[in-house]
Amino acid sequence: MQALVNKIWYQGHPLRWLLLPLSALFAFITAFRRSLFRLGIKSQTTLPVPVIVVGNITVGGSGKTPTVIYLIELLRNQGFNPGVISRGYGAQFQGVKVVTVKDAATDVGDEPAMIVARTGVPMVVGAKRVETAKALLAQFAVDVIICDDGLQHYALGRDIELVVIDGKRGLGNRNLLPAGPLREGEWRLNQVDFVIVNGGPAVANQYEMQLRPCAVLPVSPAVTAEFDSTQPLVAMAGIGHPARFFETLTQQGYQVALFHSFDDHQAYDKRLLCELAASRPLIMTEKDAVKCRDFAQENWWYLAVDAKLSPQFDQQLLSRLRSVAAAKKGKSHGV
Repeated sequence: MQALVNKIWYQGHPLRWLLLPLSALFAFITAFRRSLFRLGIKSQTTLPVPVIVVGNITVGGSGKTPTVIYLIELLRNQGFNPGVISRGYGAQFQGVKVVTVKDAATDVGDEPAMIVARTGVPMVVGAKRVETAKALLAQFAVDVIICDDGLQHYALGRDIELVVIDGKRGLGNRNLLPAGPLREGEWRLNQVDFVIVNGGPAVANQYEMQLRPCAVLPVSPAVTAEFDSTQPLVAMAGIGHPARFFETLTQQGYQVALFHSFDDHQAYDKRLLCELAASRPLIMTEKDAVKCRDFAQENWWYLAVDAKLSPQFDQQLLSRLRSVAAAKKGKSHGV
C-alpha cells in the first residue's frame, strides 16, 4: 500500500486524478477549521513562555526529530532551559504523560523515547497540545517549549514556527491529502518564520540542514564491543523515508547485503528481526533502536546522526527567541 501511495504522491501516478475530489473536500474542511480560529470562534491558548513549533506541511518523515534535538542543544548552550511536548504517536495512554529515559517506545511513542534517551530533556506527551504544555510548565522549570509536530494544532498559540522539508522528495505532486502528501497548501510556507530543507538545496529565505552520521552504537546498552565497519550488514528502517537512511549507509561505505523497509512507527518483535538478520549484523536508525533495545541482540547496531544548520540560522532563531522572551517577561510584569 505504501508503495502505491509513494507512486501517487511522488512519481506522477495517474490515480491521483481520481482522488482530487477528496482533496478538495479536505481543503474545505481544513480551511473552515482555520477560519474558526481566525474569527475567534475557537480560541487559541497563549502560554507565558515562548513556544517553538517544529512541524511540516507534508505527511511522512522530513527530519523533525533531529531538528528538535538540534534546538534543544542550541538553546541549552545559550542558557535556556527548554522542554518538549509531543503527541506520542502510537502510544496508548489517557491524558498526559511525562517521558523518562526508562520508558519504552510503546508507552510514550518512538520519537519522544528517542529524544529523551538522547538529551534527557523534560518532555510531556499527550493528544491535546495545550494540556500537554501546561503539564510541562507545571512540573518542570522550563523557559522555552519546543512542540514536536503540531503545526496544524492551532489551539496551541505559538511564537515561532519552523517547517522542515525533505530536500529529496520536496512537496511531491503539491496536492493536498489524499491525492498528494500536503496537510496544508504550499502557501503555508510564506507564513512560518523558518523553512528548513533537510538534505537538499535551499532557496532564498530557506535554511539547509544536513544529517551527519556521528557514530555506530550498539542497540543493547549491555554491549561493550566496538562496531566492525568492514563486515557485511543487513539494514532496516521504519521511518517516513527509509531510502534516505539507506543512501546514508551507502555513502558512508558500509557493505550492506540487504535493505529492508518497514512502515513508519511499526512495532517490532525479536523473532521477526532475528529472522531478517540471521547470519549478519543488523544496522538500523536511532528511532528504530529505541523500539528494539529491550530485546536487542549483541550484533544489532544503530547509526546516530546529528543535524547541522548554519550559524546564520542560529543567530536569526536566537534573536527572534530573545525578543519574544523579553516581550513575554515584560507583559508578565505589567510593563
